[in-house]
Amino acid sequence: MKQYFLIFVLSSLTSISTINCQDKSLKTDTTNKSSSVCSDECQANNKTTMLSCKLSSPELQERKKTVLASLKNQLIEKKELQNGFAFKFSGSDKMVDELTEFIKTERECCEFFTFNLSIGGDKREAWLELTGDEGVKEFIGSELGL
Repeated sequence: MKQYFLIFVLSSLTSISTINCQDKSLKTDTTNKSSSVCSDECQANNKTTMLSCKLSSPELQERKKTVLASLKNQLIEKKELQNGFAFKFSGSDKMVDELTEFIKTERECCEFFTFNLSIGGDKREAWLELTGDEGVKEFIGSELGL
């Protein structure tokens, strides 16, 4: 009985994979879902455009000494973007955790940033993009020191 069941399961799996591989005309039903092909505009946008940090000077200075200094020490590469900068780091789990924590805390004080985190599945690299409206590039250099 067990042999027949195993043969049935294996033949069912083979049939499924054969259908998926051979019949390219099969389509999934997406009537209840809104989907479209996305261009480069599939990025988060902010309604907040005023460049103001909610941290007091002492809090900002402490952040520069700790969190920002740690990121600067681990920075591999920096590229200028039209509306900000891209920063390359290692793709280790520890670095990804540090970058996500940075994003979460930075969102609390600087709502005008748009963050984009691109992480390689092979753990070799991670890119953090900090972008925003006019003046963000200067803010990143002067206030964050990145």
